[in-house]
Amino acid sequence: MHIVQLANFYGPRSGGLRTALHHLGAGYVASGHRVTLVVPGRRYADERLPTGVHRFSLPAPQIPGTGGYRAVDPHRVRGLLSGLRPDRLEVSDRLTLRGMGTWARRNGVPSVVISHERLDRLLEQFLLPRPVARRVADAANRRMAGSYDTVVCTTYFARAEFDRLRVPNVQRVPLGVDLAAFDPARRDYGWRYSLAGDADALIVHCGRLSPEKHVERSVDTVAELTDLGARVRLVVAGDGPRRRALERRARGLPVTFLGFLSDRREVARLLASADVSLAPGPHETFGLAALEALASGTPVVVSASSALREIVRPGCGAAVDDHAPAFASAVTGLLESPEDGRRAAARARAEEFAWPVSVRGMLAALGGER
Repeated sequence: MHIVQLANFYGPRSGGLRTALHHLGAGYVASGHRVTLVVPGRRYADERLPTGVHRFSLPAPQIPGTGGYRAVDPHRVRGLLSGLRPDRLEVSDRLTLRGMGTWARRNGVPSVVISHERLDRLLEQFLLPRPVARRVADAANRRMAGSYDTVVCTTYFARAEFDRLRVPNVQRVPLGVDLAAFDPARRDYGWRYSLAGDADALIVHCGRLSPEKHVERSVDTVAELTDLGARVRLVVAGDGPRRRALERRARGLPVTFLGFLSDRREVARLLASADVSLAPGPHETFGLAALEALASGTPVVVSASSALREIVRPGCGAAVDDHAPAFASAVTGLLESPEDGRRAAARARAEEFAWPVSVRGMLAALGGER
Protein backbone atom coordinates (compact mmCIF):
# COMPACT_ATOMS: atom_id res chain seq x y z
CA MET A 1 0.00 0.00 0.00
CA HIS A 2 1.01 3.64 -0.38
CA ILE A 3 1.63 5.27 3.01
CA VAL A 4 1.95 9.06 3.13
CA GLN A 5 3.63 10.53 6.21
CA LEU A 6 2.96 14.19 7.04
CA ALA A 7 4.94 16.37 9.43
CA ASN A 8 5.60 20.01 10.13
CA PHE A 9 8.41 21.08 12.52
CA TYR A 10 10.71 18.76 10.57
CA GLY A 11 14.16 19.92 9.55
CA PRO A 12 17.89 19.17 9.65
CA ARG A 13 17.94 19.79 13.43
CA SER A 14 14.53 18.45 14.47
CA GLY A 15 15.91 15.56 16.48
CA GLY A 16 13.51 12.89 17.67
CA LEU A 17 10.70 13.61 15.21
CA ARG A 18 13.00 13.34 12.20
CA THR A 19 14.64 10.18 13.59
CA ALA A 20 11.29 8.51 14.21
CA LEU A 21 9.89 9.37 10.78
CA HIS A 22 12.99 8.09 9.00
CA HIS A 23 13.10 4.79 10.88
CA LEU A 24 9.38 4.15 10.52
CA GLY A 25 9.44 5.04 6.82
CA ALA A 26 12.44 2.78 6.21
CA GLY A 27 10.65 -0.03 8.02
CA TYR A 28 7.51 0.38 5.94
CA VAL A 29 9.56 0.23 2.74
CA ALA A 30 11.40 -2.87 3.97
CA SER A 31 7.98 -4.44 4.60
CA GLY A 32 7.04 -3.95 0.97
CA HIS A 33 5.08 -0.70 1.11
CA ARG A 34 5.50 2.52 -0.86
CA VAL A 35 6.20 5.54 1.34
CA THR A 36 6.00 9.27 0.67
CA LEU A 37 7.13 11.74 3.32
CA VAL A 38 5.77 15.30 3.05
CA VAL A 39 7.60 17.98 5.07
CA PRO A 40 8.23 21.75 5.03
CA GLY A 41 11.37 23.26 3.54
CA ARG A 42 12.94 26.41 2.17
CA ARG A 43 11.91 25.50 -1.34
CA TYR A 44 10.16 22.77 -3.27
CA ALA A 45 12.17 19.54 -3.46
CA ASP A 46 11.40 16.06 -4.71
CA GLU A 47 13.95 13.38 -3.78
CA ARG A 48 14.34 9.72 -2.96
CA LEU A 49 16.10 8.91 0.31
CA PRO A 50 18.59 6.02 0.57
CA THR A 51 15.93 4.04 2.46
CA GLY A 52 13.61 4.14 -0.56
CA VAL A 53 11.29 6.76 0.95
CA HIS A 54 10.12 9.44 -1.49
CA ARG A 55 10.38 12.85 0.24
CA PHE A 56 8.52 15.97 -0.88
CA SER A 57 9.57 19.28 0.68
CA LEU A 58 7.00 22.06 0.29
CA PRO A 59 7.99 25.75 0.62
CA ALA A 60 7.10 27.01 4.09
CA PRO A 61 7.89 30.12 6.16
CA GLN A 62 9.93 29.98 9.35
CA ILE A 63 8.03 30.22 12.63
CA PRO A 64 9.47 33.07 14.73
CA GLY A 65 11.03 32.11 18.05
CA THR A 66 11.39 28.41 17.25
CA GLY A 67 15.00 28.38 16.11
CA GLY A 68 14.26 27.76 12.44
CA TYR A 69 11.26 25.41 12.43
CA ARG A 70 8.88 25.73 9.48
CA ALA A 71 5.19 24.92 8.98
CA VAL A 72 3.66 24.41 5.56
CA ASP A 73 0.18 25.72 4.76
CA PRO A 74 -2.37 22.87 5.17
CA HIS A 75 -4.08 23.96 1.94
CA ARG A 76 -0.86 23.26 0.05
CA VAL A 77 -0.63 19.84 1.72
CA ARG A 78 -4.20 18.95 0.77
CA GLY A 79 -3.46 19.87 -2.83
CA LEU A 80 -0.46 17.55 -2.90
CA LEU A 81 -2.37 14.72 -1.22
CA SER A 82 -4.99 14.78 -3.94
CA GLY A 83 -2.27 13.97 -6.46
CA LEU A 84 -0.47 11.42 -4.28
CA ARG A 85 -3.63 9.39 -3.65
CA PRO A 86 -2.47 7.62 -0.48
CA ASP A 87 -3.88 4.32 0.76
CA ARG A 88 -3.01 5.29 4.35
CA LEU A 89 -2.25 8.65 5.96
CA GLU A 90 0.09 9.00 8.96
CA VAL A 91 0.21 12.48 10.52
CA SER A 92 2.94 13.50 13.00
CA ASP A 93 1.47 16.89 13.84
CA ARG A 94 -1.58 17.33 16.02
CA LEU A 95 -1.46 21.14 15.88
CA THR A 96 -0.83 22.78 12.50
CA LEU A 97 -1.97 19.74 10.46
CA ARG A 98 -4.75 18.55 12.74
CA GLY A 99 -7.34 18.96 9.97
CA MET A 100 -5.77 16.24 7.82
CA GLY A 101 -7.92 13.62 9.54
CA THR A 102 -11.01 15.31 8.16
CA TRP A 103 -9.47 15.34 4.67
CA ALA A 104 -8.69 11.63 4.96
CA ARG A 105 -12.22 10.74 6.08
CA ARG A 106 -13.80 12.74 3.25
CA ASN A 107 -11.57 10.93 0.76
CA GLY A 108 -12.00 7.44 2.20
CA VAL A 109 -8.38 7.14 3.37
CA PRO A 110 -7.70 5.37 6.72
CA SER A 111 -5.73 7.74 8.93
CA VAL A 112 -3.47 7.70 11.98
CA VAL A 113 -2.18 10.62 14.02
CA ILE A 114 0.87 10.13 16.24
CA SER A 115 0.70 12.18 19.43
CA HIS A 116 4.29 13.36 19.90
CA GLU A 117 3.43 15.73 22.75
CA ARG A 118 0.97 16.22 25.60
CA LEU A 119 -1.28 19.13 24.68
CA ASP A 120 -2.25 19.83 28.28
CA ARG A 121 1.42 20.03 29.30
CA LEU A 122 2.19 22.22 26.27
CA LEU A 123 -0.52 24.68 27.27
CA GLU A 124 0.77 24.75 30.85
CA GLN A 125 4.20 25.55 29.45
CA PHE A 126 2.66 28.75 28.06
CA LEU A 127 1.54 29.66 31.58
CA LEU A 128 -2.12 28.69 31.40
CA PRO A 129 -3.44 27.59 34.81
CA ARG A 130 -3.65 23.80 34.99
CA PRO A 131 -7.49 23.58 35.13
CA VAL A 132 -7.80 25.90 32.11
CA ALA A 133 -5.06 24.04 30.20
CA ARG A 134 -6.81 20.74 30.84
CA ARG A 135 -10.23 22.01 29.70
CA VAL A 136 -8.80 23.47 26.50
CA ALA A 137 -6.74 20.34 25.82
CA ASP A 138 -9.68 18.03 26.50
CA ALA A 139 -11.89 19.87 24.02
CA ALA A 140 -9.20 19.90 21.32
CA ASN A 141 -8.23 16.27 21.92
CA ARG A 142 -11.82 15.06 21.73
CA ARG A 143 -12.28 16.78 18.36
CA MET A 144 -8.96 15.57 16.99
CA ALA A 145 -9.46 11.96 18.07
CA GLY A 146 -12.87 12.00 16.43
CA SER A 147 -11.42 13.05 13.08
CA TYR A 148 -8.83 10.23 12.83
CA ASP A 149 -9.35 6.50 12.69
CA THR A 150 -6.53 5.90 15.19
CA VAL A 151 -4.55 7.98 17.67
CA VAL A 152 -1.13 6.47 18.39
CA CYS A 153 0.66 7.31 21.64
CA THR A 154 4.17 6.11 22.35
CA THR A 155 3.78 5.76 26.15
CA TYR A 156 1.11 5.51 28.83
CA PHE A 157 2.10 9.02 29.86
CA ALA A 158 1.33 10.29 26.34
CA ARG A 159 -2.07 8.58 26.20
CA ALA A 160 -3.18 9.71 29.67
CA GLU A 161 -4.87 12.85 28.33
CA PHE A 162 -6.92 10.69 25.95
CA ASP A 163 -7.67 8.00 28.52
CA ARG A 164 -9.28 10.52 30.86
CA LEU A 165 -11.69 11.28 27.99
CA ARG A 166 -12.27 7.55 27.39
CA VAL A 167 -11.33 7.97 23.74
CA PRO A 168 -11.89 4.52 22.19
CA ASN A 169 -9.53 4.70 19.20
CA VAL A 170 -6.16 5.07 21.00
CA GLN A 171 -3.29 2.60 20.64
CA ARG A 172 0.09 2.58 22.34
CA VAL A 173 3.08 1.92 20.07
CA PRO A 174 6.50 2.58 21.67
CA LEU A 175 9.23 3.97 19.44
CA GLY A 176 12.61 2.30 19.03
CA VAL A 177 16.31 3.02 19.05
CA ASP A 178 19.04 2.24 16.52
CA LEU A 179 20.92 -0.44 18.45
CA ALA A 180 23.66 -0.64 15.81
CA ALA A 181 24.41 3.08 15.62
CA PHE A 182 24.26 3.58 19.41
CA ASP A 183 26.49 1.01 21.07
CA PRO A 184 28.75 0.93 24.16
CA ALA A 185 31.61 -0.12 21.86
CA ARG A 186 31.71 3.46 20.53
CA ARG A 187 33.20 4.64 23.83
CA ASP A 188 36.32 6.67 23.03
CA TYR A 189 38.58 7.18 26.05
CA GLY A 190 40.88 9.61 24.27
CA TRP A 191 38.01 11.82 23.17
CA ARG A 192 36.44 11.52 26.61
CA TYR A 193 39.65 12.85 28.18
CA SER A 194 39.78 15.74 25.71
CA LEU A 195 36.25 16.73 26.79
CA ALA A 196 36.41 16.00 30.51
CA GLY A 197 39.99 17.05 31.19
CA ASP A 198 40.84 16.42 34.83
CA ALA A 199 37.19 15.85 35.83
CA ASP A 200 36.35 12.50 37.41
CA ALA A 201 33.03 12.19 35.56
CA LEU A 202 31.68 13.32 32.20
CA ILE A 203 27.99 14.20 32.18
CA VAL A 204 26.11 14.87 28.96
CA HIS A 205 22.89 16.64 28.00
CA CYS A 206 21.89 15.92 24.43
CA GLY A 207 18.93 17.65 22.81
CA ARG A 208 17.32 20.83 21.62
CA LEU A 209 17.95 23.91 23.76
CA SER A 210 14.34 25.06 24.00
CA PRO A 211 12.19 26.08 27.00
CA GLU A 212 10.20 22.84 27.30
CA LYS A 213 13.42 20.79 27.64
CA HIS A 214 14.41 22.61 30.89
CA VAL A 215 18.13 22.41 30.07
CA GLU A 216 18.81 24.88 32.88
CA ARG A 217 18.21 22.02 35.31
CA SER A 218 21.20 20.17 33.85
CA VAL A 219 23.34 23.27 34.35
CA ASP A 220 22.04 23.69 37.90
CA THR A 221 22.75 20.02 38.60
CA VAL A 222 26.41 20.57 37.78
CA ALA A 223 26.43 23.67 39.98
CA GLU A 224 25.02 21.57 42.82
CA LEU A 225 27.58 18.81 42.30
CA THR A 226 30.42 21.32 42.11
CA ASP A 227 29.30 22.91 45.38
CA LEU A 228 29.42 19.45 46.95
CA GLY A 229 33.03 19.06 45.83
CA ALA A 230 32.44 16.68 42.92
CA ARG A 231 34.85 16.98 39.98
CA VAL A 232 32.49 16.73 37.01
CA ARG A 233 32.09 18.31 33.60
CA LEU A 234 28.84 18.76 31.69
CA VAL A 235 28.88 18.67 27.90
CA VAL A 236 25.77 20.04 26.20
CA ALA A 237 25.18 18.86 22.63
CA GLY A 238 22.46 20.75 20.84
CA ASP A 239 21.30 24.21 19.85
CA GLY A 240 18.17 26.26 20.09
CA PRO A 241 16.62 29.53 21.25
CA ARG A 242 17.75 29.10 24.88
CA ARG A 243 21.46 28.73 24.14
CA ARG A 244 22.60 32.27 25.03
CA ALA A 245 20.65 32.28 28.28
CA LEU A 246 22.07 28.88 29.19
CA GLU A 247 25.62 30.00 28.45
CA ARG A 248 25.12 32.95 30.80
CA ARG A 249 23.72 30.63 33.47
CA ALA A 250 26.72 28.29 33.11
CA ARG A 251 29.35 31.02 33.37
CA GLY A 252 32.07 29.94 35.78
CA LEU A 253 30.89 26.33 35.85
CA PRO A 254 32.55 23.27 34.23
CA VAL A 255 30.13 23.27 31.29
CA THR A 256 30.99 22.96 27.59
CA PHE A 257 28.50 23.78 24.81
CA LEU A 258 29.27 21.80 21.65
CA GLY A 259 26.38 23.16 19.60
CA PHE A 260 24.41 21.01 17.19
CA LEU A 261 26.20 17.81 16.10
CA SER A 262 25.10 17.03 12.55
CA ASP A 263 27.02 13.76 12.40
CA ARG A 264 25.03 11.09 14.24
CA ARG A 265 28.24 9.11 14.67
CA GLU A 266 29.62 11.95 16.77
CA VAL A 267 26.47 11.92 18.89
CA ALA A 268 26.83 8.16 19.39
CA ARG A 269 30.49 8.56 20.37
CA LEU A 270 29.65 11.31 22.85
CA LEU A 271 26.86 9.33 24.49
CA ALA A 272 28.98 6.18 24.77
CA SER A 273 31.91 8.14 26.23
CA ALA A 274 29.87 9.82 28.98
CA ASP A 275 29.36 8.49 32.49
CA VAL A 276 25.81 9.81 32.99
CA SER A 277 23.26 11.47 30.71
CA LEU A 278 20.62 13.96 31.89
CA ALA A 279 17.07 14.33 30.51
CA PRO A 280 15.33 16.89 32.77
CA GLY A 281 12.42 17.77 30.46
CA PRO A 282 9.19 17.17 32.41
CA HIS A 283 6.97 16.99 29.31
CA GLU A 284 8.78 14.32 27.26
CA THR A 285 6.28 11.83 25.81
CA PHE A 286 9.00 9.33 24.91
CA GLY A 287 12.57 10.69 24.95
CA LEU A 288 14.62 9.24 22.09
CA ALA A 289 17.81 10.98 23.21
CA ALA A 290 17.60 9.27 26.59
CA LEU A 291 17.00 5.90 24.94
CA GLU A 292 20.00 6.48 22.67
CA ALA A 293 22.11 7.11 25.78
CA LEU A 294 20.92 3.83 27.30
CA ALA A 295 21.73 2.01 24.06
CA SER A 296 25.22 3.52 24.32
CA GLY A 297 25.65 2.00 27.78
CA THR A 298 25.21 5.30 29.61
CA PRO A 299 22.70 5.52 32.48
CA VAL A 300 20.22 8.39 32.48
CA VAL A 301 18.73 10.63 35.16
CA VAL A 302 15.29 11.80 34.03
CA SER A 303 12.32 13.82 35.21
CA ALA A 304 9.80 11.67 37.06
CA SER A 305 7.12 14.02 35.65
CA SER A 306 7.77 12.75 32.12
CA ALA A 307 7.17 9.55 30.17
CA LEU A 308 10.78 8.55 30.77
CA ARG A 309 9.82 7.20 34.18
CA GLU A 310 8.29 4.30 32.19
CA ILE A 311 11.59 3.59 30.44
CA VAL A 312 14.30 4.23 33.01
CA ARG A 313 14.57 1.56 35.71
CA PRO A 314 16.78 1.23 38.79
CA GLY A 315 20.22 0.07 37.73
CA CYS A 316 20.21 1.86 34.38
CA GLY A 317 19.24 5.28 35.72
CA ALA A 318 16.84 7.14 37.96
CA ALA A 319 13.59 9.12 37.65
CA VAL A 320 13.61 12.00 40.15
CA ASP A 321 11.78 15.15 41.18
CA ASP A 322 12.14 18.29 39.11
CA HIS A 323 14.87 20.11 41.01
CA ALA A 324 18.66 20.17 40.80
CA PRO A 325 19.43 18.62 44.21
CA ALA A 326 17.41 15.51 43.30
CA PHE A 327 19.26 15.21 39.98
CA ALA A 328 22.62 15.73 41.67
CA SER A 329 21.87 13.06 44.28
CA ALA A 330 20.87 10.59 41.57
CA VAL A 331 24.04 11.31 39.56
CA THR A 332 26.15 10.72 42.68
CA GLY A 333 24.39 7.42 43.34
CA LEU A 334 24.97 6.19 39.81
CA LEU A 335 28.63 7.17 39.83
CA GLU A 336 29.11 5.27 43.09
CA SER A 337 27.67 2.06 41.58
CA PRO A 338 29.92 -0.37 39.67
CA GLU A 339 30.56 0.99 36.19
CA ASP A 340 30.30 -2.34 34.36
CA GLY A 341 26.97 -3.11 36.01
CA ARG A 342 25.32 0.20 35.26
CA ARG A 343 26.52 0.20 31.65
CA ALA A 344 25.31 -3.36 31.07
CA ALA A 345 21.94 -2.53 32.64
CA ALA A 346 21.55 0.53 30.42
CA ARG A 347 22.25 -1.43 27.24
CA ALA A 348 19.96 -4.29 28.28
CA ARG A 349 17.05 -1.92 28.83
CA ALA A 350 17.55 -0.25 25.44
CA GLU A 351 17.53 -3.62 23.72
CA GLU A 352 13.87 -3.93 24.66
CA PHE A 353 13.11 -1.10 22.20
CA ALA A 354 13.94 -2.17 18.64
CA TRP A 355 12.71 -0.29 15.58
CA PRO A 356 11.35 -3.42 13.83
CA VAL A 357 8.95 -3.88 16.76
CA SER A 358 7.81 -0.26 16.42
CA VAL A 359 7.31 -0.68 12.69
CA ARG A 360 5.13 -3.76 13.20
CA GLY A 361 3.08 -1.89 15.78
CA MET A 362 2.57 1.09 13.47
CA LEU A 363 1.63 -1.11 10.52
CA ALA A 364 -0.98 -2.77 12.73
CA ALA A 365 -2.34 0.67 13.66
CA LEU A 366 -2.39 1.62 9.97
CA GLY A 367 -4.14 -1.62 9.10
CA GLY A 368 -1.31 -2.90 6.96
CA GLU A 369 0.33 -5.79 8.82
CA ARG A 370 2.48 -8.10 6.76
